[in-house]
Amino acid sequence: MDILNAFVAILNYIIVPATAYGAQLALGALGVTLIYGILRFSNFAHGDTMAFGTGLTILVTWGLQSAGISFGPLPTALLALPFGIALTAAMVLATDKVVYSYYRKVRAAPIYITMVSVGVMFVMNGLTRVLIGVDEIKFADGARFLISAADFKAATGMTEALAIRGSTAITVITAGLVVWALFWFLAKTRTGKSMRAYADNEDLALLSGIDPNRVVAVTWVIAAALATIAGTLYGLDKSFKAFNYFQLLLPIFAAAIVGGLGSPLGAIAGGFVIAFSEVSITYAWKKVAMYLIPGYEPEGLLQLLSTEYKFAVSFAILIIVLLFKPTGLFKGKSV
Repeated sequence: MDILNAFVAILNYIIVPATAYGAQLALGALGVTLIYGILRFSNFAHGDTMAFGTGLTILVTWGLQSAGISFGPLPTALLALPFGIALTAAMVLATDKVVYSYYRKVRAAPIYITMVSVGVMFVMNGLTRVLIGVDEIKFADGARFLISAADFKAATGMTEALAIRGSTAITVITAGLVVWALFWFLAKTRTGKSMRAYADNEDLALLSGIDPNRVVAVTWVIAAALATIAGTLYGLDKSFKAFNYFQLLLPIFAAAIVGGLGSPLGAIAGGFVIAFSEVSITYAWKKVAMYLIPGYEPEGLLQLLSTEYKFAVSFAILIIVLLFKPTGLFKGKSV
C-alpha cells in the first residue's frame, strides 16, 4: 500500500501538474518557434502577447457572464477564446504593419528585429496593464474537479489522494487538439506548405510564386492564436497576472531552444522537458521517501530547490543546451 501511496503522491504532485504546465509551455514555444523559423527572429514580445490575449479573453468572459451566458460545466472563457484570438490577431497584424514590416523591407539583421521586439514587449505589457490592471484575477468557472481528493480517498481508502482539476483536463485536451490542427495545417494545406517552403528557402519560395505577405500574415495570426490559447489555459489553471506572463518568457524560450528552435515537434518536446524538470526539482520528496523506505524520517524536505527558484531550472537547462547542443533535441536552427 505504501508503494501505491508513493505512486499517487508522484502522480498528484508531479505528473499531473507537470503535464498541464508542459502543454501550456509547448503551445507558447510553438508560437516562438514559428516566428523564428519563418520570420527569422526571436520574438521577445511573445510572453506579453499571451498576457494581452488572455486579458482580452477575460474581458469578453466577464461580458458573457454579465449577460447570463455560461458554458455549463466548462469555463465560460472557452466561449470567449475565439473573440480573444481574433482581437489579438488584429493587434499583432497592426504591430507588424507599423513596426516589423519596415525592418523586413530593408532586410535588417535578425538581431535588430529581436531588439525591436523587446520594445514591442514593453509597449504591449503597458497596454495589458492599462486594459485589465495589475491585480491577480481568477476567472475560471464551471466544474472545478474531475476527480476530487475526498472522492478518491473514499473510493480507494488510500492515505494519499489524487485530485484532477477540470482546468488540467481542459488544458491537455485543448493543447492536443490545437497541436493536431497545426500539424495538419502545415502538412496538408497549400498555405501551410507555402509557409514551410518559405521557412526552408525564402528566395526559392519567392521564385516559386509564393506570396510573402500572405505567409507573414498567416504566421502572425497562428502565433497570436497559440499565444492567446496558451495564456488563457495558463490563467485558467493558475490565475491571471500580467507580470507572470513576462516571467513565462524564460521557460518558453528554454522549451523552444531545448527542443530545437524552428522545429515545431521540438517545441512540444521541449515544453514537457522544461515542465517536468521544474516541477520535479522543486518538489519536496520527503513524503515519497517515507513511503518507499519504511522507518525513514529525513530531517529536511528532500527538496533540491525551493519553488521560488523554479525559473533557475529553465535557465540552467537553457545554458547547458546552448553550450553543448545549440541545435536542440530535434536539430532546429543553431542559436
